[in-house]
Amino acid sequence: MKAAIRMSSRDTAVVLVAGGTGERFGRSSGKQLAGLAGRPVLAHSFEACAAVARVGLVVVVCHPERVSEYAAAVGTDAPDVEVRFAAGGRRRQDSVAAGLSQVPDTFSRIAVHDGARPLAGPDLFDVALRTLDAEPVLAGVVIGHPAVDTLKMVEDGLVTATPDRTRFWAVQTPQVFHADALRAAYTEAARTGREGTDDASLVEAAGGAVRVLEGPRDNIKVTLAKDLAIAEALLAARSGRGT
Repeated sequence: MKAAIRMSSRDTAVVLVAGGTGERFGRSSGKQLAGLAGRPVLAHSFEACAAVARVGLVVVVCHPERVSEYAAAVGTDAPDVEVRFAAGGRRRQDSVAAGLSQVPDTFSRIAVHDGARPLAGPDLFDVALRTLDAEPVLAGVVIGHPAVDTLKMVEDGLVTATPDRTRFWAVQTPQVFHADALRAAYTEAARTGREGTDDASLVEAAGGAVRVLEGPRDNIKVTLAKDLAIAEALLAARSGRGT
């Protein structure tokens, strides 16, 4: 796509991870292209990223043979935001690394967001970025919420411990970082072979401080086919059409 002119205030790039195979979802073309409220799931996620005033670039990480389909899904309705594409890797970590390689050094902040998390609004990105700016000690800020279920540690089907759930949070995206901290964490992970379950875990392992902010519990990730019905109902409720 043709690069848009980027304002100096647009200091943030987003790596939008949409490279999953959709095996658990049961759709060969991926859950990101499944219909949700008349548009692909990915379109909702992209729209939120592009609506953030500070975002000047969105890198969509997807299957290299489906770029045209993903390009059609995100559209060209964000004239102030440049859109690039990167080929997804075997692991999510590889996909994010590919996305990072497409982000110029001119961006001082980088957000990572799941393409299959379509209910995260631009306000979540805004509050995370403001928090990152307000606390110089931080390398990153993540969205999540405290655990409400009792947690069990299990081995071979048997409970080995019941930890104090007040110390545990379920972490989601968006996750926002100082660009140099995220790049350094990925460089260190590549050097050591470290694997992380999310981007923040790599930044934490590299010594970066990460704050968690409580977000809405309806910021669900579409993983299974039945999740679409839940997301549809949540979208309808937000717009006042639901109950």
